[in-house]
Amino acid sequence: MSQTPEPRPKHIVVIVPAFNEQDVVGRTVDEIHQHLPDADVLVIDDGSSDNTGAQATLAGAQVARLPFNLGVGGAIRLGYRYAIEQDYEYAIRVDADGQHDPAFMKSLIEPLDDGYDVVVGARFAGEGDYQMRGLRRLTSKMLSVVLSHVCGTELTDPTSGFQATSRRACEIFAHDYPVEYLGDTVEALALAAHHGLRIIQVPVSMRQRSTGVPSHSPVKSAIYLARALSLALLRR
Repeated sequence: MSQTPEPRPKHIVVIVPAFNEQDVVGRTVDEIHQHLPDADVLVIDDGSSDNTGAQATLAGAQVARLPFNLGVGGAIRLGYRYAIEQDYEYAIRVDADGQHDPAFMKSLIEPLDDGYDVVVGARFAGEGDYQMRGLRRLTSKMLSVVLSHVCGTELTDPTSGFQATSRRACEIFAHDYPVEYLGDTVEALALAAHHGLRIIQVPVSMRQRSTGVPSHSPVKSAIYLARALSLALLRR
């Protein structure tokens, strides 16, 4: 009696933007391989001045080295272009700094199998105890209300970069992905809604940054959030 063949693993690439993350990028790649052993890992070394690329290679990742720093939006756009050129079915974005827990990647993939195009890993949806305080928290709540309306679904964490995308979303993002600070999250969701993509969030637990420091102060971050919201509304 013939046996039913096992389902073919999804053709998945995990995109990891990294800038001067030599102390943690190898551990991040190791965790990704542990939780999604059949996925390929592409680290975008975004003009690092340290050994980020070398450490990623040692951990078994494919590495694209940029000659200068493009910022996370530019790095992620390159990752989506790679995903399309190499004919991947799904792409997952995981930051190199250790905040995104690869244990939740499978939870991000499941809605893609059900026809969704963008799946957002949300910190404030009932999983974990991640905290955001002060002016940034207030601005983020305002963003949540507006983007939930724009995207037609509840989005409690609009600045989360922990996302999974379908091939259809990758095709759009590969050619028209916001590169401004926070545009890669807030404005990108509005762009997805503009193109009629199906968006959903799933609860995830995130960790505090394990190395390095935030690139902007809380006040500057709040200002950028407000700017990103304005750009998102203009796109809509």
